[in-house]
Order: sequence, then structure tokens, then C-alpha cells
Amino acid sequence: MDAEAAALAREMKDRHEIYDCIMRYCRGIDRLDRAVLLSAYHPDAIDDHGGTYIGGIEGFADAVLALHSTYQEFTQHHITNHRCELDGDVAHCESYYLFRCINKAPPWYNVSSGRYLDRLEKRDGRWAIAERICVVEARDEIWGPNGNAGNTDYVAATRDRSDPSYQRPLTVDRSRIT
Repeated sequence: MDAEAAALAREMKDRHEIYDCIMRYCRGIDRLDRAVLLSAYHPDAIDDHGGTYIGGIEGFADAVLALHSTYQEFTQHHITNHRCELDGDVAHCESYYLFRCINKAPPWYNVSSGRYLDRLEKRDGRWAIAERICVVEARDEIWGPNGNAGNTDYVAATRDRSDPSYQRPLTVDRSRIT
């Protein structure tokens, strides 16, 4: 295999492993599987999930799994558009998500959407999330008649180059840690 083919094979493998990491996150949350959820992150990762939790991954796993097991019968985290910029052993990804759930009490259904902004790092041959910012952009009328009630708890999305998806390297604002 020549150098160009080897580089292309490496890039394709990295992209596949990064996408698989994002899918493990969704599976871990939806199956309430802490080990699978944590496998998507490096142990020292920071997640800014706005009003849900901002801080280290162990605390995030506790908070999000308690939230979903307490209030929802089922959740679905769908990844739609996924974009990945590779820079050696660092990747910056933007993954659009659609969240649906069946609640344990009325209102029975909720939907929201937004983006996961991730800085992933390859450490010891393993890709995982190092820092994540969850940006919520739309919510159903149950969460608010204007579609974005509660979004102020999250890092603000914009429709220009000031959007956090352009930040390099992507880092969670440490003053937001709860």
C-alpha cells in the first residue's frame, strides 16, 4: 500500500471510530447503560449540558441517567447531520441531534433538537470525547409556546461565525461548571 492509500485508510478508520463514539453516547443514554455512556468519553472529559449538568463526566452520567430513568419510559437520541474535522489526534465534530421521549406522566411526549459540539482526542489509540457543549435550538410547544423555553440554560447558538461550533480548540467555559 502506498503512502497516500495508507493515509486515506487511516483517515477513514479514524472517522469511523469517531462516529462510533457518538453512537455509543446515544446508546448509553437510551439504554441507561452507564458503562457504554462513559465509554464515549475520556475519564477527564467535561460536558456542558446546560440546565442538566455542567462538569466532569462521572457527575454528568449520574445526572443524565437519573433524569431519564426518573421521568421517561423511553428516550431516543437520533444523530442526523454529522461533520468532523480531523487534525492529527484531535477532531472537532458537530452532530445535529433530535431527542424524542415518552414520559412517565403527562405530557406524554417531548421533542427537542440541537447540536453536540465535541472535541475528541485519540489517546493510546482510542478516540473519545474530551469536551462537549450541547446546544439546544428548538423545543416542542410542551416545553414552551415559543419553542425555545429553557434554552438560556445552554450555551447560545448563533447563525454566524460567533456560533460555538467555530471555536478552536473547543473548550467548555470553566466558569459554567456546576
